[in-house]
Amino acid sequence: MGEVVRVRLDLGYDGTDFSGWAAQPGRRTVEAELSAALTTILRGPEPVRLTVAGRTDAGVHARGQVAHADVDADAWGQLPGRSERSPEEALWSRLAGVLADDVVVKRVCVASPGFDARFSATSRRYLYRLADDVATHDPLRRRDTVSVRGHLDAEAMNDAANLLVGLHDFAAFCKQREGATTVRTLLALAWERGADAVLAGTVVADAFCHSMVRSLVGALVPVGEGRRDVDWQAAVMTGGVRDPGVRVMPPHGLSLEEVTYPPDGQLAARARETRANRIRQ
Repeated sequence: MGEVVRVRLDLGYDGTDFSGWAAQPGRRTVEAELSAALTTILRGPEPVRLTVAGRTDAGVHARGQVAHADVDADAWGQLPGRSERSPEEALWSRLAGVLADDVVVKRVCVASPGFDARFSATSRRYLYRLADDVATHDPLRRRDTVSVRGHLDAEAMNDAANLLVGLHDFAAFCKQREGATTVRTLLALAWERGADAVLAGTVVADAFCHSMVRSLVGALVPVGEGRRDVDWQAAVMTGGVRDPGVRVMPPHGLSLEEVTYPPDGQLAARARETRANRIRQ
């Protein structure tokens, strides 16, 4: 490939029928579907490679996912054909016509200099939905809400969550990957009961390791049920090893809501800093 254009894609998807983001042989994944669509539209000789802000697991949804792809500059310029549309408008429209209904690309643009969907990000915000009152369970939300038995004490869960906020080693809440750090900065973890009586947990961090969000929720649910003390999950974190008492919650209650980035002039510096921190940690 000669000269390339880095393209930013903002997208959302219903993760129910996907085996996660990352391409896997013989499985339907978001990455594989999006790459195939881009390759077809751009008529690339090789599959378009994607870099994503958050590699969601099987069954996890997204409203605010961000990815980038480096595409051939000539193919990019030819996208509008004889129309007066910009390449961004042409690609956005054609993706809408090719992708299945459970994947929606909301925005296409040329990425700012230095932008990296993964390493330039400053935070990821996830939402986890828990229904703890059978009288208010909504069958129309069964694909994005997890039902639990017994009322949950949101105040106790928030007290427990506050003990986890900050820079810590979250090895006790992550599935270990060789060579990958489990040190993260948890920026926020809070629960609020909505008008629909669903308990919604907002989890924000600079980045997350594998299964971290669902494990954090799994450590807080027993506190909400009154089966564990408020400081239990903090002791688990300090222990530094996975605890059998921490349940990894079902994936369908989780959604990636937002990825944030610094101002354009700081994108490259942020990417360099993130890479360096991962190596040091």
